[in-house]
Amino acid sequence: MRIGLVQYSPVWEDKEANKKKILSLIKESKNVELLIFPEMTLTGFTMKSKEFGEGIQGESFRFFSSLAKEKKTNILAGIIEKRNNRIYNTLIHIKPDGKLVKLYRKVHPFSFSGEDENYDAGVRPALTKIRKWKIGLTICYDLRFPELFRKYGKKKSHLIVNIANWPDTRIEHWRTLLKARAIENQCYIAGVNRVGDDPGLHYPGFSSVFDPMGKEIISVENDERVIEVELNKEYIREVRDKLPFLEDIKLI
Repeated sequence: MRIGLVQYSPVWEDKEANKKKILSLIKESKNVELLIFPEMTLTGFTMKSKEFGEGIQGESFRFFSSLAKEKKTNILAGIIEKRNNRIYNTLIHIKPDGKLVKLYRKVHPFSFSGEDENYDAGVRPALTKIRKWKIGLTICYDLRFPELFRKYGKKKSHLIVNIANWPDTRIEHWRTLLKARAIENQCYIAGVNRVGDDPGLHYPGFSSVFDPMGKEIISVENDERVIEVELNKEYIREVRDKLPFLEDIKLI
């Protein structure tokens, strides 16, 4: 499966400007089965959840739905979802026909930044599929909690995705944890981080893919571009057959 990691610098809290940036950025992207965008794709990591929250079929969904149909590809993107009296930091999976397949609500709001005061916590993992690929969904701070990833490993996921706004001050944590999650669960890990600046932080990117043995396939610092990577499901099977560590999990 060929995937594209869309590493870009969103204009702060400006959905329309970011739609234009994305359209320009992915213009030349072809023959990619999955495009993955950073956390809160169209706003940046804003705490104005009430102002930017929208229904699951709102303007952000409609934009990415149209994009999926136009590019004939699957899309994973981050939105601010408003549902009844709750607001979530949400990851959506849209199929090439523009329809919503799966959503994941961030289980671990980032209390250090006050995210937990502005967003409700999700309560469950979300496993989605593209053809016969099983894909686990996570968002940013979730990366620090291996229990969530272990659930995907137990389900024999082939790929786990983390979309993020991860700043430069802790970027070595990002790089180390992505690698660790790949090794632990013997699957591909794709981490998609933003670049550029918001009002308080700088983001260096380092969007990366690690293979089931923890080898870094690619990692890109700072560049604003689509990073394309080919994943091999057969290699996952080979690693798990040779080193059947997942069979020995006891506590999950």
